[in-house]
Amino acid sequence: MRTQVGIVGAGPAGLVLSHLLHLQGIESVVLETRNRDYIENRIRAGVLEQNTVDLLTESGVGDRMKKEGMVHHGIELRFGGQGHRIDLHELTGGRAITVYGQHEVVKDLIHARLDAGGQIIFEAEAVGVEDLESHEPVIRYRKDDEDHELRCDFIAGCDGFYGVCRPSIPEGALTVYERKYPFAWLGILAETPPSSEELIYTYHERGFALHSMRSPELTRLYIQCAPDDDIEDWSDERIWEELHARLATEEGWALTEGPILEEGRGITPMRSFVVEPMQYGRLFLAGDAAHIVTPTGAKGMNLAVADVRILARALTEFYASGQRGFDLLDRYSETCMRRVWLAQRFSWWMTAMLHRFDDDPFQHHLQLAELDYVTSSRSAAKTLAENYVGLPMDLNLGAASAPAESSSV
Repeated sequence: MRTQVGIVGAGPAGLVLSHLLHLQGIESVVLETRNRDYIENRIRAGVLEQNTVDLLTESGVGDRMKKEGMVHHGIELRFGGQGHRIDLHELTGGRAITVYGQHEVVKDLIHARLDAGGQIIFEAEAVGVEDLESHEPVIRYRKDDEDHELRCDFIAGCDGFYGVCRPSIPEGALTVYERKYPFAWLGILAETPPSSEELIYTYHERGFALHSMRSPELTRLYIQCAPDDDIEDWSDERIWEELHARLATEEGWALTEGPILEEGRGITPMRSFVVEPMQYGRLFLAGDAAHIVTPTGAKGMNLAVADVRILARALTEFYASGQRGFDLLDRYSETCMRRVWLAQRFSWWMTAMLHRFDDDPFQHHLQLAELDYVTSSRSAAKTLAENYVGLPMDLNLGAASAPAESSSV
């Protein structure tokens, strides 16, 4: 089988890329190891930046998101038993975030691709990519216990951190940057309406906690725990006890409990990871295959979508004009990297500000001082807001937001 662009992985990166290429008349085939039901229901990220919302809307796959997604104009930072609202909308000249589950984005994209006659081959395990420096690289995969190959002009490695694409790049061609953190997130999905209309990020002596949501009926909650904790040691009672303690306020804010859904329960170690460059020959990495950010800044899926937006533009130029397209493709990694490191910086900063790293009282007071500054300084709050809703696609940072009249945070 042959196609123009072979895409490994049917997560948001691979599916958005396939959709954008289709809109430009460029053929692609998406290979996905899992079955359709699995990828449409696995619980992942849920906060969409303004850039991501705009792209999905403008490309024709945002109708259900517009109906069912929850637009948020602010977030709350909670510490010392007090809540402090950061007005994202006012601080960024009208930008916002939308809470809409990653699996819902995947459903919308799969539906759009299949309706348009696109090729997504589920339960196709990519086992290797070859001939990356040739004019016809190859993806080898197994489907129904048989070996197959997909020849293409270019390969997009959207197969995540554990996929085959990045390891197929020759040793020494990539530089790896990595940081591991001494804690993890225990996440649950509770069948209960959210206890707040907006996300709550909490710094507490017992550790970080986050109140989020997936729908008006489902609440997503996280607590900081040890990376080697066993999920079996965390009973429902223990989880709710920690959430009540960490999210409590002096005003008596109430957290509503509900049944914990097993598909939403799990422990995720925290790490930061970047490889550079994000390309080798005719293989281009995108999303988790190239970088992992801590989830504190809500950047993972949004960064993946930004990657493939840049890649789609370069591929479109290539098929339209040849050499100019090669120029853009050659600069793909360089173009992506500035946003990648800005996202890493923001995610690291949010993580460092909100988590307990040790029992050092000096560090504890520094974090409280940082939170005090962010919630009392308009300039500091604006920096958080600009990054949280998503930096502009052209990264002209001086034009990231319009000036606001109000002086309140």
